[in-house]
Amino acid sequence: MEAVKLWSLTSQPLKHFFHLARSSTSTSTSYVFRRTPRRLVLRCCSSTATSKNVDQGTTRVAGRNRRSSSSSSSTSDRDAIRAIRLKKVEELRSKGLDPYAYKWDRTHSANQLQEIYINLGNGEEANSENDHVCIAGRIVARRAFGKLAFLTLRDDSGTIQLYCDKERLIGDQFEQLKAIVDIGDILGASGSIKRTEKGELSVCVHSFAILTKSLLPLPDKYHGLTDVDKRYRQRYVDMIANPEVADVFRKRAKIVSEIRRTMDSLGFVEVETPVLQGAAGGAEARPFITYHNSLERDLYLRIATELHLKRMLVGGFEKVYEIGRIFRNEGISPRHNPEFTSIEIYEAYSDYQSMMNMAEEIVTRCALAIHGKLTIDYQGVEICLERPWRRETMHNLVKEAAGIDFNELGNDLGVAKEVTLSTLGKNLEKKDKASIEGCQSIGHLLNEVFEIVVEPQLIQPTFVLDYPIEVSPLAKPHRRSAGLTERFELFICGRELANAFSELTDPIDQRGRLEDQIKQHEKKKAAAMSTNLDKEGMENEDDLYEVTLDDDFLTALEYGMPPASGLGIGIDRLVMLLTDSPSIRDVIAFPVLKLQR
Repeated sequence: MEAVKLWSLTSQPLKHFFHLARSSTSTSTSYVFRRTPRRLVLRCCSSTATSKNVDQGTTRVAGRNRRSSSSSSSTSDRDAIRAIRLKKVEELRSKGLDPYAYKWDRTHSANQLQEIYINLGNGEEANSENDHVCIAGRIVARRAFGKLAFLTLRDDSGTIQLYCDKERLIGDQFEQLKAIVDIGDILGASGSIKRTEKGELSVCVHSFAILTKSLLPLPDKYHGLTDVDKRYRQRYVDMIANPEVADVFRKRAKIVSEIRRTMDSLGFVEVETPVLQGAAGGAEARPFITYHNSLERDLYLRIATELHLKRMLVGGFEKVYEIGRIFRNEGISPRHNPEFTSIEIYEAYSDYQSMMNMAEEIVTRCALAIHGKLTIDYQGVEICLERPWRRETMHNLVKEAAGIDFNELGNDLGVAKEVTLSTLGKNLEKKDKASIEGCQSIGHLLNEVFEIVVEPQLIQPTFVLDYPIEVSPLAKPHRRSAGLTERFELFICGRELANAFSELTDPIDQRGRLEDQIKQHEKKKAAAMSTNLDKEGMENEDDLYEVTLDDDFLTALEYGMPPASGLGIGIDRLVMLLTDSPSIRDVIAFPVLKLQR
């Protein structure tokens, strides 16, 4: 074992010695999460790190077992580190240095330097005037050996090593480096380029400046999935600690850009519609309600963009789309967040067959933009996005998976329920039986059986066609099949990814359906209110809200909307699919979470 002299923690240097383990596993402790590949693991101070530092490990108690340290001691450690770093801030200011700079003239990113000097040989140095560079980023690891110090700097593009030689640094900067710079600080550095004998491209630092002094330590060890809640709450730390997390959001941005590029290339116009609405329409969902003081009225956060986009068609636009936030005051799950992003697309003079082609076009273009191929892996399952995708009716899929042919059951709801329960009874959970028994029509029953039995089995891309009219109040009646609508939903990996209709343009039919939807909701609401909700039944609270009729939308339809089709795609779920993310929280930078108690 060898000892390394630690860098000073305050303005009066203190001598501390920690032992370094010889094994390769002890010279680099990752603060990233387990899914990070080995080649991305970065050194960070911890109880086994090479670069031991009292400031990172905090005022260490001899023999303390970090694995069993309590949350209170962790808070105490964090406070101690913050206090030490605040003293360093004061010391910098006392020397006339600003610990929070205004700017830094950067000439290159880390990745640019890696590309420019890819052919620089081991042990070679490029120190001509043209090879003088200025970079900036966060310090994520450090080591010191006598008159040498090595820092790992990470910027938005990647990482690069800072090679700090006391003989090359100006004045007393090497001592300042040891005494003041901590892991987590944002540093600007200038110097020449060299590749070490071990092949590490490095900036030979001639001078540096602290651009932002970090007061809190980065995570010093891996906590696993038990700390997943903290990852979501402090996403900024998650992104610093785990480059894969930030990469998901870069891919998300690329997906959204590709969607826009696709829509623009097809002649669609991007528009914006209100988030605050007088009536929450376009879907059946519990809205968020707010109150506008000046207008002295309730307003709703939108649950869909549909009805205002259709107003645009009435007004003369023929191809419109909107990428926007949607808000639904409902349950949270790996697939659901109260705030999510969708794209809705409307095209005049087309029907739902056109939108199947549109959905394929958008998803495949995004897949190619991210992966460069149409065969992808999602949670260990190979998904083939090669076109065309399977297209099948809901009736046929239910018959195939459940053995129930709803075309032969007629209109007797009681008989249909009896057949359904006798056929599926042994495999049904209690809540599913209750859902089937509570169905108000044959159409609702068909849709319920589909959701319970068929939906989880739709792993490869599948368009499910021709939904019952009872569950599709905004879709045009099917031109050949009574009781059905021209509607499809796209399923991949057992979850809905898109929804589309041949749009209903008859204002009288539309009013009747929306009014009937309100009546059905009122029945459900009355039933929920009359039931003593136990803990398991609290989800029924989702029925205890008011449904409002958007009269202005119905007025717009009476002026005349051209034949049209519409498509909605959940962007969060598309990003989940294309980034192999199991939860919607993994693809939303700042998801809504429960309050910490």
